[in-house]
Amino acid sequence: QVQLVESGGGLVQAGGSLRLSCADSGRTFIRYGMGWFRQAPGKERELTAAISWNSGRTYYADSVKGRFTISRDNAKNTVYLQMNSLRPEDTAIYYCAADRAAWRLGITTRAADFGSWGQGTQVTVSS
Repeated sequence: QVQLVESGGGLVQAGGSLRLSCADSGRTFIRYGMGWFRQAPGKERELTAAISWNSGRTYYADSVKGRFTISRDNAKNTVYLQMNSLRPEDTAIYYCAADRAAWRLGITTRAADFGSWGQGTQVTVSS
């Protein structure tokens, strides 16, 4: 079973960088694609980036393309989100989640396909 814990959030000025980490304390991390979602106040949760179980496929929302990079280290049971050139509109709670399907071919971007959510980490970007 996947058990996820996010870290790395904080307060940063616009233009700055943060790296989020999401560690899985279970023993099945390698089987699942992973996603980073975010939810800003008053807005719906949205998929920001996703990566397949073998890192062969990635997805980025248009709003973060060229600024965010998702990666994973299966030996460390950890997925990362490197966030550069941060903007005030990136302010949100960031959550990681695991694909419900093990060994998926390709990648999914459907929120309903993700489960095993972490508790979230707050990212605040000041202008």
